[in-house]
Amino acid sequence: MFAYTMRRILMLIPVLFGMTLITFSIVHLIPGNPAQVILGETATQEAINNLEENMGLNKPYFVQYGIYIQDLLQGDLGTSLRSKTDIAQEIWPYIAATLELTFFAMIFAVFVGTNAGIISAWKQNSLFDYVAMLIALVGVSMPIFWLGLMEQWVFSQELGWLPATGRENSRDPIEPITYFYVLDALLQLDFSRAITVLKHLILPSIALGTIPMAIIARMTRSSMLEVMKSDYIRTVEAKGAGQFIIVYKHALKNAVIPVLTVIGLQTGVLLGGAILTETIFGWPGIGRYVFDAISFRDYPVIQSGILVVAFFFVIINLIVDLLYTYIDPRIKY
Repeated sequence: MFAYTMRRILMLIPVLFGMTLITFSIVHLIPGNPAQVILGETATQEAINNLEENMGLNKPYFVQYGIYIQDLLQGDLGTSLRSKTDIAQEIWPYIAATLELTFFAMIFAVFVGTNAGIISAWKQNSLFDYVAMLIALVGVSMPIFWLGLMEQWVFSQELGWLPATGRENSRDPIEPITYFYVLDALLQLDFSRAITVLKHLILPSIALGTIPMAIIARMTRSSMLEVMKSDYIRTVEAKGAGQFIIVYKHALKNAVIPVLTVIGLQTGVLLGGAILTETIFGWPGIGRYVFDAISFRDYPVIQSGILVVAFFFVIINLIVDLLYTYIDPRIKY
């Protein structure tokens, strides 16, 4: 297991290197001159040239890339052209906000999706099966922005049960420690604030987790139906085991590998694609941070944001691969 883990980690090195090259290249293809954007339309050409020289934008492409890699290896993500602050310090609160939202969205998606898929396969062709798969189809097809607006209208405006925007009560802010607000409130033993933060998480988590929930439900049902037809399941049934034991103890373990793949991919997708949810619910996440940087031509922030999201995506896939070997030891051979 250790050797397999080390091989998988070493395989990440060329992936991460290629990721930095692609990110650096794509960002530099964005039209517009950062120096011109910073100085404004009325800036003279001499001032623009001086700023380009100070920022290193007039150097050859590969020289800029070499400097970028050297800085990355030293943990330096650069300085924001807009705020003039160190990106490594500035970006973390936004990353933490997106990670927290993604975590709770995937809890909702995995819990509801897997159980709906399992019960649908268990009760195949029943009313529950038809209703669950219909809801899954609607969930896959439903635009996030529409669902988010409907949630705000019903649960915030009409019923007044849940807050519509933000991460916390702006009149009673949390003193950040890790910038995971639920964790920070619990570390400070402030349970009322923790409940407030959880209330702010409910609507965006459901909006963000609905599509993954539907995909996970359909994949779980398909995988479970295939496993339930196996010979060993018929053997367990012949031995007189209860249906609950057969489904959750014997069938689920062998059906979960393709479901894990979907969960890993969907988690990565949510990390990079939460910008609609973050915009609708006023969530200060990495998606909005990068989007604002694009409009300002803030190259260092764009590169760092994309790179961080891609890094987490790669790490999530590594964790999924290692979970494969734990569930089915035959894989590492």
